[in-house]
Amino acid sequence: MSTSLYYDASRATALTSTETAAVERIVTAHQSNFPYQDEESLFLYEEGGSEPDAIVAGSTKMPFDPDRVMPVLEQVLGSVTELRRALPDAEWRVHLDDFDLPWNENEGYFLPS
Repeated sequence: MSTSLYYDASRATALTSTETAAVERIVTAHQSNFPYQDEESLFLYEEGGSEPDAIVAGSTKMPFDPDRVMPVLEQVLGSVTELRRALPDAEWRVHLDDFDLPWNENEGYFLPS
């Protein structure tokens, strides 16, 4: 059984061109710096997902190798944190399957211990 990280942002207004450029920059930086080429990485859906007001949505399947789960999760959560900071007026939801991950203004998204 696999676990996936899901992330989405919604609001009534579409992304501006400046916001779209910021999202693209974050995704490109993440993909070029992601150290595990054989694992899933940050992945945004086309069209922002299935929710009507979704502006950004995606998911990442976590690795089966237990030694890789935390490093991959930290990398992806770091990028999702950057996305949230680039789109602060959106309503965000980030969760591992059914477990919602908390947001901290100083540290971003994290997995509670």
